[in-house]
Amino acid sequence: MLSFLKNHPFAVEAHFESSLVLTFAVPKEQLQSLIPECLQLDTFKDKWAFIAVAMVQTKDLRPKGFPEFMGNDFFLIGYRVFVRYTNKTGKRLRGLYILKSETNKKKMEWLGNVFTHYNYTTTDIILNKKEKLTEIKSKKSKFKIIMDKNESDIPLPKNSPFSEWKEARRFAGPLPFTFTYNKDKKEVLQIEGVRQNWKPIPIKVVTHEFNFFNSLKLESPVLANAFIINNIPYSWKKGKIELWK
Repeated sequence: MLSFLKNHPFAVEAHFESSLVLTFAVPKEQLQSLIPECLQLDTFKDKWAFIAVAMVQTKDLRPKGFPEFMGNDFFLIGYRVFVRYTNKTGKRLRGLYILKSETNKKKMEWLGNVFTHYNYTTTDIILNKKEKLTEIKSKKSKFKIIMDKNESDIPLPKNSPFSEWKEARRFAGPLPFTFTYNKDKKEVLQIEGVRQNWKPIPIKVVTHEFNFFNSLKLESPVLANAFIINNIPYSWKKGKIELWK
């Protein structure tokens, strides 16, 4: 029963008050071992693969069709690898493979680990706003971001593999699908996200650090792009399972 519940057995909807996504470029060899055999890395110039940190302030998260007052508000953090999957009809799908998820509330940790395979843990989230700068940090998870959302004509991050924001936006997320793999059963779980008004706005990241990258032994990941998106209706369809090979 618990195994069935973790396969996203019903559609879910929420409102994203904001979604901050920092995407890091890493030589593809460093990420290959982190994804299952059924997936391929979604690469750029056959050199760079991408791992993203998404920080989402959700409102009224609930089973699709339920009234808003039955929803819950959570801060969610996800560490995801950009991947591709070829389904049994031969269609190539772009999506995400989630390595780790965090939230600011125990209730979401429990619900997330009952109904998904996303490895939720609870952490502290500290938000500070000072004049033009916004800081998001966690003492427990040892991450910190300082960003300037007020600056205009923002350049791409230094050493980004992209030549322009238009090129970078293709890897800004969210990609349509999220994938989970049951190696023993050779089953791929596909969860399709549906969003509206997705208009990524570039932001300037003044400084950033993520201890989770150290645990993965990533060597000098390069900030490739950073976007924020505000006020987005979002939903996830019921999970779909198919055999791989």
